[in-house]
Amino acid sequence: MPVKLNRHVNLLVMLMTLAATGCSQNNKDALTVNEFAPDQNNAYVDRYFQNYQPINKAELNKTAQSHKDTVWERLLSLYSLPKIEHERIDREVSWYLNHPQALSTIQQRAEPYLHLILDEVEAKNIPGELALLPVVESAFQPNASSRVEASGLWQFMPGTGRMFGLQQNSWYDGRRDVYASTKAATTYLKQLGETFDGDWLLALASYNWGKGNVRKSIERNEGHNLPTDYWSLRMPEETANYVPKLLAIAKIFANADDYNVNLHHIPNKPYFEVVNLDSQLSLNKAAEMANMSLHDFLKLNPAFNKSKTAPEGAGPRRLLIPVAKAESFKENLAQLPFEEWVNEGFNADEDESTAVYLDAKPAVKHEQHIKTVAKAEPKQSVKALLTAKKPDKNDNKKSAKVAANSRNDEKGKTIKIPNHVAELAKKVSEKNKNLTDKNKTPAKAEKSTAKPVTVAVVTKNIASKKPKHG
Repeated sequence: MPVKLNRHVNLLVMLMTLAATGCSQNNKDALTVNEFAPDQNNAYVDRYFQNYQPINKAELNKTAQSHKDTVWERLLSLYSLPKIEHERIDREVSWYLNHPQALSTIQQRAEPYLHLILDEVEAKNIPGELALLPVVESAFQPNASSRVEASGLWQFMPGTGRMFGLQQNSWYDGRRDVYASTKAATTYLKQLGETFDGDWLLALASYNWGKGNVRKSIERNEGHNLPTDYWSLRMPEETANYVPKLLAIAKIFANADDYNVNLHHIPNKPYFEVVNLDSQLSLNKAAEMANMSLHDFLKLNPAFNKSKTAPEGAGPRRLLIPVAKAESFKENLAQLPFEEWVNEGFNADEDESTAVYLDAKPAVKHEQHIKTVAKAEPKQSVKALLTAKKPDKNDNKKSAKVAANSRNDEKGKTIKIPNHVAELAKKVSEKNKNLTDKNKTPAKAEKSTAKPVTVAVVTKNIASKKPKHG
Protein backbone atom coordinates (compact mmCIF):
# COMPACT_ATOMS: atom_id res chain seq x y z
CA MET A 1 0.00 0.00 0.00
CA PRO A 2 2.76 2.56 0.78
CA VAL A 3 4.42 1.76 -2.56
CA LYS A 4 1.15 2.26 -4.36
CA LEU A 5 0.45 5.51 -2.54
CA ASN A 6 3.93 6.85 -3.31
CA ARG A 7 3.41 6.14 -6.98
CA HIS A 8 0.22 8.19 -6.98
CA VAL A 9 1.93 11.02 -5.10
CA ASN A 10 4.76 11.03 -7.65
CA LEU A 11 2.21 11.03 -10.45
CA LEU A 12 0.37 13.99 -8.95
CA VAL A 13 3.59 15.98 -8.51
CA MET A 14 4.61 15.30 -12.09
CA LEU A 15 1.23 16.38 -13.47
CA MET A 16 1.30 19.59 -11.41
CA THR A 17 4.79 20.36 -12.73
CA LEU A 18 3.75 19.80 -16.32
CA ALA A 19 0.69 22.01 -15.92
CA ALA A 20 2.72 24.82 -14.30
CA THR A 21 5.30 24.90 -17.09
CA GLY A 22 2.71 24.67 -19.86
CA CYS A 23 4.29 21.48 -21.12
CA SER A 24 2.32 19.82 -23.94
CA GLN A 25 4.20 16.51 -23.93
CA ASN A 26 2.19 13.30 -24.15
CA ASN A 27 1.72 12.03 -20.59
CA LYS A 28 0.07 8.75 -21.59
CA ASP A 29 2.84 6.67 -19.97
CA ALA A 30 2.43 8.47 -16.67
CA LEU A 31 -1.34 7.98 -16.69
CA THR A 32 -1.02 4.24 -17.17
CA VAL A 33 0.84 3.77 -13.90
CA ASN A 34 -2.49 2.37 -12.69
CA GLU A 35 -3.65 0.03 -15.42
CA PHE A 36 -7.27 0.15 -14.23
CA ALA A 37 -7.76 3.92 -14.18
CA PRO A 38 -8.77 5.30 -17.58
CA ASP A 39 -9.48 8.81 -16.24
CA GLN A 40 -7.40 9.96 -13.28
CA ASN A 41 -9.23 13.29 -13.17
CA ASN A 42 -12.42 11.63 -11.94
CA ALA A 43 -13.07 11.74 -8.19
CA TYR A 44 -14.67 8.30 -7.98
CA VAL A 45 -11.80 6.71 -9.88
CA ASP A 46 -9.23 8.50 -7.75
CA ARG A 47 -10.71 7.23 -4.50
CA TYR A 48 -11.28 3.76 -5.88
CA PHE A 49 -7.91 2.99 -7.41
CA GLN A 50 -5.71 4.91 -5.00
CA ASN A 51 -7.07 2.89 -2.06
CA TYR A 52 -6.78 -0.63 -3.48
CA GLN A 53 -4.05 -2.83 -4.92
CA PRO A 54 -4.37 -4.13 -8.51
CA ILE A 55 -5.59 -7.68 -8.94
CA ASN A 56 -2.88 -10.34 -8.92
CA LYS A 57 -3.23 -12.19 -12.20
CA ALA A 58 -0.56 -14.73 -11.22
CA GLU A 59 -2.71 -15.92 -8.32
CA LEU A 60 -5.71 -16.28 -10.62
CA ASN A 61 -3.75 -18.20 -13.22
CA LYS A 62 -2.78 -20.78 -10.62
CA THR A 63 -6.40 -21.79 -10.10
CA ALA A 64 -7.34 -21.34 -13.75
CA GLN A 65 -4.62 -23.72 -14.92
CA SER A 66 -5.97 -26.50 -12.72
CA HIS A 67 -9.48 -26.04 -14.18
CA LYS A 68 -8.83 -25.83 -17.91
CA ASP A 69 -11.76 -25.56 -20.31
CA THR A 70 -14.24 -24.88 -17.52
CA VAL A 71 -16.39 -21.90 -16.59
CA TRP A 72 -13.96 -21.28 -13.71
CA GLU A 73 -11.04 -20.68 -16.06
CA ARG A 74 -13.17 -18.32 -18.10
CA LEU A 75 -14.59 -16.58 -15.02
CA LEU A 76 -11.15 -15.92 -13.55
CA SER A 77 -9.90 -14.56 -16.87
CA LEU A 78 -12.62 -11.89 -16.59
CA TYR A 79 -11.82 -10.83 -13.02
CA SER A 80 -10.83 -7.16 -12.85
CA LEU A 81 -11.79 -5.81 -9.43
CA PRO A 82 -8.79 -4.70 -7.38
CA LYS A 83 -7.44 -6.76 -4.53
CA ILE A 84 -9.06 -5.56 -1.31
CA GLU A 85 -8.25 -6.61 2.23
CA HIS A 86 -10.96 -5.81 4.76
CA GLU A 87 -12.27 -7.40 7.93
CA ARG A 88 -15.81 -7.54 6.55
CA ILE A 89 -14.58 -9.63 3.63
CA ASP A 90 -12.56 -11.88 5.95
CA ARG A 91 -15.66 -12.48 8.07
CA GLU A 92 -17.66 -13.59 5.02
CA VAL A 93 -14.82 -15.80 3.77
CA SER A 94 -14.73 -17.54 7.17
CA TRP A 95 -18.45 -18.15 7.07
CA TYR A 96 -18.35 -19.82 3.66
CA LEU A 97 -15.31 -21.93 4.55
CA ASN A 98 -17.11 -23.09 7.67
CA HIS A 99 -20.09 -24.09 5.55
CA PRO A 100 -18.62 -26.17 2.70
CA GLN A 101 -22.02 -27.61 1.84
CA ALA A 102 -23.22 -24.10 1.03
CA LEU A 103 -20.38 -23.68 -1.46
CA SER A 104 -21.22 -27.00 -3.06
CA THR A 105 -24.92 -26.15 -3.29
CA ILE A 106 -24.17 -22.78 -4.86
CA GLN A 107 -22.08 -24.41 -7.58
CA GLN A 108 -24.70 -27.05 -8.26
CA ARG A 109 -27.42 -24.43 -8.64
CA ALA A 110 -25.22 -22.14 -10.75
CA GLU A 111 -24.22 -24.76 -13.30
CA PRO A 112 -27.12 -24.23 -15.76
CA TYR A 113 -26.70 -20.44 -15.77
CA LEU A 114 -23.00 -19.57 -15.54
CA HIS A 115 -22.17 -19.86 -19.22
CA LEU A 116 -25.01 -17.53 -20.20
CA ILE A 117 -24.05 -15.07 -17.46
CA LEU A 118 -20.41 -15.04 -18.55
CA ASP A 119 -21.51 -14.43 -22.14
CA GLU A 120 -23.37 -11.32 -21.02
CA VAL A 121 -20.64 -10.15 -18.63
CA GLU A 122 -18.10 -10.42 -21.41
CA ALA A 123 -20.38 -8.71 -23.93
CA LYS A 124 -21.01 -5.79 -21.55
CA ASN A 125 -17.30 -5.58 -20.61
CA ILE A 126 -17.97 -5.54 -16.87
CA PRO A 127 -15.89 -7.25 -14.15
CA GLY A 128 -16.12 -11.04 -14.16
CA GLU A 129 -16.74 -11.06 -10.42
CA LEU A 130 -20.22 -9.67 -11.11
CA ALA A 131 -21.17 -13.02 -12.64
CA LEU A 132 -21.29 -14.28 -9.06
CA LEU A 133 -23.77 -11.66 -7.89
CA PRO A 134 -26.69 -14.16 -7.95
CA VAL A 135 -24.90 -15.93 -5.07
CA VAL A 136 -25.63 -12.89 -2.93
CA GLU A 137 -28.96 -12.00 -4.48
CA SER A 138 -30.75 -15.34 -4.73
CA ALA A 139 -28.27 -18.14 -3.95
CA PHE A 140 -28.75 -18.97 -7.66
CA GLN A 141 -32.43 -19.84 -7.23
CA PRO A 142 -34.27 -18.46 -10.29
CA ASN A 143 -37.67 -18.47 -8.59
CA ALA A 144 -36.46 -16.74 -5.42
CA SER A 145 -38.58 -13.89 -4.05
CA SER A 146 -38.07 -11.49 -1.18
CA ARG A 147 -40.36 -9.89 1.38
CA VAL A 148 -40.10 -6.59 -0.54
CA GLU A 149 -41.28 -8.21 -3.82
CA ALA A 150 -37.88 -8.61 -5.48
CA SER A 151 -37.79 -11.71 -7.66
CA GLY A 152 -35.58 -13.96 -9.77
CA LEU A 153 -31.89 -14.80 -10.01
CA TRP A 154 -31.03 -11.10 -9.99
CA GLN A 155 -33.78 -10.00 -7.57
CA PHE A 156 -35.32 -7.25 -9.65
CA MET A 157 -37.95 -5.09 -8.00
CA PRO A 158 -41.14 -4.79 -10.12
CA GLY A 159 -40.52 -1.18 -11.20
CA THR A 160 -36.83 -1.66 -11.95
CA GLY A 161 -37.63 -4.79 -13.92
CA ARG A 162 -40.07 -2.90 -16.12
CA MET A 163 -37.48 -0.15 -16.65
CA PHE A 164 -35.23 -2.79 -18.19
CA GLY A 165 -37.89 -4.43 -20.33
CA LEU A 166 -38.93 -7.30 -18.05
CA GLN A 167 -42.61 -7.87 -18.74
CA GLN A 168 -44.80 -8.80 -15.76
CA ASN A 169 -48.42 -9.98 -15.95
CA SER A 170 -50.70 -12.81 -14.88
CA TRP A 171 -49.08 -15.16 -17.41
CA TYR A 172 -45.40 -14.33 -17.18
CA ASP A 173 -42.83 -12.61 -14.96
CA GLY A 174 -39.68 -11.62 -16.84
CA ARG A 175 -37.80 -11.13 -13.58
CA ARG A 176 -37.81 -14.92 -13.25
CA ASP A 177 -36.87 -15.43 -16.89
CA VAL A 178 -33.25 -16.60 -16.69
CA TYR A 179 -32.46 -15.47 -20.22
CA ALA A 180 -34.17 -12.05 -20.14
CA SER A 181 -33.25 -11.10 -16.58
CA THR A 182 -29.55 -11.87 -17.09
CA LYS A 183 -29.42 -9.54 -20.08
CA ALA A 184 -31.30 -6.88 -18.09
CA ALA A 185 -29.14 -7.23 -14.96
CA THR A 186 -25.83 -6.95 -16.80
CA THR A 187 -27.14 -3.91 -18.67
CA TYR A 188 -28.20 -2.32 -15.38
CA LEU A 189 -24.85 -3.08 -13.74
CA LYS A 190 -22.97 -1.57 -16.68
CA GLN A 191 -25.04 1.60 -16.36
CA LEU A 192 -24.32 1.80 -12.63
CA GLY A 193 -20.62 1.32 -13.26
CA GLU A 194 -20.69 4.24 -15.68
CA THR A 195 -22.73 6.34 -13.23
CA PHE A 196 -20.01 5.97 -10.61
CA ASP A 197 -17.20 6.22 -13.17
CA GLY A 198 -15.70 2.81 -12.58
CA ASP A 199 -16.09 2.55 -8.80
CA TRP A 200 -17.67 -0.87 -8.84
CA LEU A 201 -18.12 -1.03 -5.08
CA LEU A 202 -20.41 2.00 -5.21
CA ALA A 203 -22.11 0.56 -8.29
CA LEU A 204 -22.80 -2.70 -6.46
CA ALA A 205 -24.07 -0.85 -3.40
CA SER A 206 -26.42 1.05 -5.73
CA TYR A 207 -27.73 -2.18 -7.23
CA ASN A 208 -28.76 -3.25 -3.75
CA TRP A 209 -29.73 0.05 -2.14
CA GLY A 210 -30.43 2.39 -5.05
CA LYS A 211 -28.07 4.93 -6.58
CA GLY A 212 -30.01 7.84 -5.10
CA ASN A 213 -29.43 6.54 -1.58
CA VAL A 214 -25.74 5.95 -2.27
CA ARG A 215 -25.31 9.47 -3.61
CA LYS A 216 -27.04 10.94 -0.54
CA SER A 217 -24.72 8.95 1.71
CA ILE A 218 -21.70 10.26 -0.23
CA GLU A 219 -22.98 13.84 0.07
CA ARG A 220 -23.56 13.38 3.79
CA ASN A 221 -19.95 12.30 4.30
CA GLU A 222 -18.68 15.12 2.13
CA GLY A 223 -20.63 17.57 4.27
CA HIS A 224 -18.87 16.27 7.37
CA ASN A 225 -15.47 16.13 5.65
CA LEU A 226 -15.43 12.31 5.92
CA PRO A 227 -14.12 9.74 3.42
CA THR A 228 -16.63 8.79 0.74
CA ASP A 229 -15.43 5.35 -0.32
CA TYR A 230 -17.78 2.37 0.04
CA TRP A 231 -16.35 1.26 3.38
CA SER A 232 -16.82 4.71 4.93
CA LEU A 233 -20.45 5.29 3.96
CA ARG A 234 -23.40 4.96 6.29
CA MET A 235 -25.82 2.41 4.84
CA PRO A 236 -28.24 -0.33 5.93
CA GLU A 237 -26.71 -3.49 7.34
CA GLU A 238 -27.80 -5.49 4.29
CA THR A 239 -25.93 -3.16 1.93
CA ALA A 240 -22.93 -3.00 4.28
CA ASN A 241 -22.64 -6.80 4.01
CA TYR A 242 -23.63 -7.01 0.35
CA VAL A 243 -20.34 -6.14 -1.33
CA PRO A 244 -18.17 -8.07 1.19
CA LYS A 245 -20.20 -11.21 0.46
CA LEU A 246 -19.59 -10.91 -3.27
CA LEU A 247 -15.89 -10.17 -2.82
CA ALA A 248 -15.59 -13.08 -0.40
CA ILE A 249 -17.15 -15.63 -2.74
CA ALA A 250 -15.06 -14.29 -5.64
CA LYS A 251 -11.92 -14.60 -3.51
CA ILE A 252 -12.73 -18.18 -2.50
CA PHE A 253 -13.29 -19.33 -6.08
CA ALA A 254 -10.11 -17.54 -7.19
CA ASN A 255 -8.09 -19.34 -4.52
CA ALA A 256 -10.03 -22.58 -4.35
CA ASP A 257 -6.94 -24.79 -4.13
CA ASP A 258 -5.45 -22.74 -1.30
CA TYR A 259 -8.73 -22.87 0.61
CA ASN A 260 -9.11 -26.58 -0.14
CA VAL A 261 -12.44 -25.93 -1.84
CA ASN A 262 -13.55 -28.39 -4.49
CA LEU A 263 -14.74 -26.65 -7.65
CA HIS A 264 -17.33 -28.68 -9.55
CA HIS A 265 -16.38 -29.53 -13.10
CA ILE A 266 -18.59 -27.26 -15.20
CA PRO A 267 -17.54 -27.23 -18.87
CA ASN A 268 -17.27 -23.89 -20.61
CA LYS A 269 -20.09 -24.77 -22.99
CA PRO A 270 -23.69 -23.60 -23.36
CA TYR A 271 -25.96 -25.53 -21.01
CA PHE A 272 -29.18 -24.81 -22.89
CA GLU A 273 -30.53 -23.83 -26.27
CA VAL A 274 -33.24 -21.23 -26.86
CA VAL A 275 -36.16 -22.85 -28.70
CA ASN A 276 -38.81 -20.55 -30.16
CA LEU A 277 -42.44 -21.66 -30.29
CA ASP A 278 -45.24 -20.79 -32.71
CA SER A 279 -47.98 -21.20 -30.14
CA GLN A 280 -48.74 -21.87 -26.50
CA LEU A 281 -47.56 -25.12 -24.99
CA SER A 282 -48.37 -26.96 -21.78
CA LEU A 283 -45.35 -26.93 -19.48
CA ASN A 284 -46.05 -30.51 -18.44
CA LYS A 285 -46.10 -31.54 -22.08
CA ALA A 286 -42.95 -29.52 -22.80
CA ALA A 287 -41.10 -31.31 -20.00
CA GLU A 288 -42.32 -34.62 -21.37
CA MET A 289 -41.17 -33.77 -24.90
CA ALA A 290 -37.74 -32.85 -23.46
CA ASN A 291 -37.63 -36.07 -21.45
CA MET A 292 -37.16 -34.08 -18.25
CA SER A 293 -38.87 -33.96 -14.90
CA LEU A 294 -41.10 -30.92 -14.51
CA HIS A 295 -38.91 -29.79 -11.60
CA ASP A 296 -35.74 -29.76 -13.73
CA PHE A 297 -37.60 -28.21 -16.66
CA LEU A 298 -38.85 -25.32 -14.53
CA LYS A 299 -35.34 -24.59 -13.24
CA LEU A 300 -34.65 -23.31 -16.76
CA ASN A 301 -38.16 -21.96 -17.37
CA PRO A 302 -39.47 -20.54 -14.10
CA ALA A 303 -41.05 -17.36 -15.48
CA PHE A 304 -44.51 -18.69 -16.31
CA ASN A 305 -47.33 -18.12 -13.84
CA LYS A 306 -49.72 -20.69 -15.29
CA SER A 307 -49.55 -24.26 -16.51
CA LYS A 308 -48.71 -23.22 -20.06
CA THR A 309 -46.56 -20.70 -21.86
CA ALA A 310 -47.95 -17.21 -22.38
CA PRO A 311 -50.22 -16.27 -25.29
CA GLU A 312 -48.96 -13.92 -27.94
CA GLY A 313 -48.17 -10.51 -26.49
CA ALA A 314 -48.19 -11.65 -22.87
CA GLY A 315 -44.62 -12.94 -22.87
CA PRO A 316 -41.87 -14.36 -25.11
CA ARG A 317 -42.65 -17.54 -26.98
CA ARG A 318 -39.47 -19.40 -26.19
CA LEU A 319 -38.24 -22.16 -23.91
CA LEU A 320 -34.77 -23.00 -22.64
CA ILE A 321 -33.94 -26.64 -23.31
CA PRO A 322 -30.68 -28.41 -22.34
CA VAL A 323 -28.41 -28.65 -25.36
CA ALA A 324 -28.24 -32.43 -25.11
CA LYS A 325 -32.04 -32.65 -25.31
CA ALA A 326 -32.87 -29.79 -27.69
CA GLU A 327 -32.94 -31.74 -30.97
CA SER A 328 -35.07 -34.57 -29.60
CA PHE A 329 -37.38 -31.99 -28.01
CA LYS A 330 -37.98 -30.31 -31.37
CA GLU A 331 -38.50 -33.65 -33.10
CA ASN A 332 -40.93 -34.86 -30.43
CA LEU A 333 -42.83 -31.58 -30.53
CA ALA A 334 -43.13 -31.71 -34.34
CA GLN A 335 -44.78 -35.12 -34.03
CA LEU A 336 -47.09 -34.12 -31.18
CA PRO A 337 -50.73 -33.67 -32.31
CA PHE A 338 -51.42 -29.99 -32.10
CA GLU A 339 -54.48 -30.43 -29.91
CA GLU A 340 -52.15 -31.84 -27.26
CA TRP A 341 -49.93 -28.76 -27.14
CA VAL A 342 -52.23 -27.32 -24.50
CA ASN A 343 -53.66 -29.64 -21.85
CA GLU A 344 -57.18 -30.89 -22.53
CA GLY A 345 -59.62 -30.29 -19.71
CA PHE A 346 -58.54 -26.81 -18.61
CA ASN A 347 -61.34 -24.62 -17.28
CA ALA A 348 -61.85 -21.40 -19.21
CA ASP A 349 -63.14 -19.74 -16.04
CA GLU A 350 -59.70 -20.19 -14.49
CA ASP A 351 -57.35 -20.29 -17.46
CA GLU A 352 -57.64 -18.32 -20.68
CA SER A 353 -56.06 -19.65 -23.83
CA THR A 354 -56.42 -19.81 -27.60
CA ALA A 355 -53.91 -22.36 -28.83
CA VAL A 356 -55.58 -23.36 -32.12
CA TYR A 357 -56.62 -21.01 -34.93
CA LEU A 358 -59.34 -22.25 -37.30
CA ASP A 359 -58.51 -19.80 -40.07
CA ALA A 360 -54.78 -19.50 -39.44
CA LYS A 361 -52.61 -19.20 -42.53
CA PRO A 362 -49.18 -20.81 -42.25
CA ALA A 363 -46.16 -18.64 -42.88
CA VAL A 364 -44.46 -18.83 -46.26
CA LYS A 365 -41.84 -21.58 -46.52
CA HIS A 366 -43.15 -23.34 -43.42
CA GLU A 367 -44.36 -26.89 -43.84
CA GLN A 368 -48.12 -27.25 -43.33
CA HIS A 369 -49.77 -29.93 -41.23
CA ILE A 370 -53.46 -30.77 -41.06
CA LYS A 371 -54.43 -31.78 -37.53
CA THR A 372 -57.72 -32.78 -35.93
CA VAL A 373 -58.99 -31.34 -32.68
CA ALA A 374 -61.35 -33.51 -30.66
CA LYS A 375 -63.69 -31.53 -28.41
CA ALA A 376 -64.73 -33.23 -25.21
CA GLU A 377 -66.93 -32.13 -22.32
CA PRO A 378 -68.68 -28.76 -21.95
CA LYS A 379 -66.80 -26.13 -19.92
CA GLN A 380 -63.73 -26.65 -22.11
CA SER A 381 -62.38 -23.97 -24.44
CA VAL A 382 -62.94 -24.13 -28.17
CA LYS A 383 -59.22 -23.33 -28.53
CA ALA A 384 -59.90 -21.82 -31.93
CA LEU A 385 -60.00 -18.57 -33.81
CA LEU A 386 -63.52 -18.35 -32.48
CA THR A 387 -63.40 -16.50 -29.16
CA ALA A 388 -66.06 -17.71 -26.79
CA LYS A 389 -67.63 -14.98 -24.74
CA LYS A 390 -69.68 -15.44 -21.58
CA PRO A 391 -73.27 -14.35 -22.42
CA ASP A 392 -74.88 -11.44 -20.68
CA LYS A 393 -78.41 -11.55 -19.24
CA ASN A 394 -80.00 -10.07 -22.37
CA ASP A 395 -78.70 -12.77 -24.67
CA ASN A 396 -81.63 -15.08 -23.89
CA LYS A 397 -83.92 -12.60 -25.66
CA LYS A 398 -82.05 -13.00 -28.92
CA SER A 399 -82.74 -15.83 -31.29
CA ALA A 400 -80.23 -18.66 -31.40
CA LYS A 401 -79.87 -18.19 -35.13
CA VAL A 402 -78.93 -14.52 -34.89
CA ALA A 403 -76.60 -15.14 -31.95
CA ALA A 404 -74.81 -17.89 -33.81
CA ASN A 405 -74.51 -16.27 -37.21
CA SER A 406 -73.88 -12.55 -36.69
CA ARG A 407 -72.40 -10.02 -34.25
CA ASN A 408 -71.79 -6.30 -34.22
CA ASP A 409 -68.20 -5.13 -34.12
CA GLU A 410 -66.96 -2.06 -32.19
CA LYS A 411 -68.14 0.27 -34.99
CA GLY A 412 -71.63 -1.20 -35.10
CA LYS A 413 -71.19 -3.09 -38.37
CA THR A 414 -72.58 -6.61 -38.64
CA ILE A 415 -69.96 -9.32 -39.14
CA LYS A 416 -71.14 -12.51 -40.81
CA ILE A 417 -69.83 -15.66 -39.17
CA PRO A 418 -69.43 -18.79 -41.36
CA ASN A 419 -71.91 -21.58 -40.75
CA HIS A 420 -69.23 -24.11 -39.74
CA VAL A 421 -67.96 -21.69 -37.11
CA ALA A 422 -71.47 -20.99 -35.88
CA GLU A 423 -72.11 -24.69 -35.52
CA LEU A 424 -68.95 -25.08 -33.48
CA ALA A 425 -69.96 -22.14 -31.29
CA LYS A 426 -73.13 -23.96 -30.29
CA LYS A 427 -70.99 -26.64 -28.66
CA VAL A 428 -69.27 -24.25 -26.26
CA SER A 429 -70.19 -23.91 -22.58
CA GLU A 430 -72.24 -20.87 -21.55
CA LYS A 431 -69.72 -20.25 -18.76
CA ASN A 432 -66.76 -19.59 -21.05
CA LYS A 433 -65.01 -16.21 -20.68
CA ASN A 434 -63.38 -14.02 -23.29
CA LEU A 435 -60.35 -15.83 -24.74
CA THR A 436 -57.90 -13.63 -26.66
CA ASP A 437 -56.71 -14.85 -30.08
CA LYS A 438 -54.64 -13.58 -32.90
CA ASN A 439 -57.46 -12.21 -35.06
CA LYS A 440 -59.88 -11.15 -32.28
CA THR A 441 -63.04 -12.49 -33.99
CA PRO A 442 -65.76 -12.96 -31.31
CA ALA A 443 -68.93 -15.05 -31.42
CA LYS A 444 -71.69 -16.12 -29.02
CA ALA A 445 -71.41 -19.42 -27.19
CA GLU A 446 -74.23 -21.80 -26.37
CA LYS A 447 -74.27 -24.94 -24.23
CA SER A 448 -73.45 -28.12 -26.08
CA THR A 449 -75.03 -31.52 -25.62
CA ALA A 450 -73.69 -32.95 -28.86
CA LYS A 451 -71.00 -35.57 -29.36
CA PRO A 452 -67.32 -34.55 -29.68
CA VAL A 453 -66.60 -32.43 -32.75
CA THR A 454 -63.62 -32.81 -35.07
CA VAL A 455 -62.17 -29.65 -36.61
CA ALA A 456 -59.50 -29.39 -39.30
CA VAL A 457 -56.69 -27.08 -38.28
CA VAL A 458 -53.70 -25.74 -40.20
CA THR A 459 -50.62 -25.22 -38.05
CA LYS A 460 -46.98 -24.32 -38.46
CA ASN A 461 -44.25 -26.87 -38.14
CA ILE A 462 -42.13 -25.59 -35.25
CA ALA A 463 -39.29 -27.96 -36.08
CA SER A 464 -38.69 -26.12 -39.34
CA LYS A 465 -37.99 -22.90 -37.48
CA LYS A 466 -34.35 -22.47 -36.67
CA PRO A 467 -33.97 -21.65 -32.95
CA LYS A 468 -32.01 -18.69 -31.72
CA HIS A 469 -29.18 -19.15 -29.30
CA GLY A 470 -28.59 -17.20 -26.09
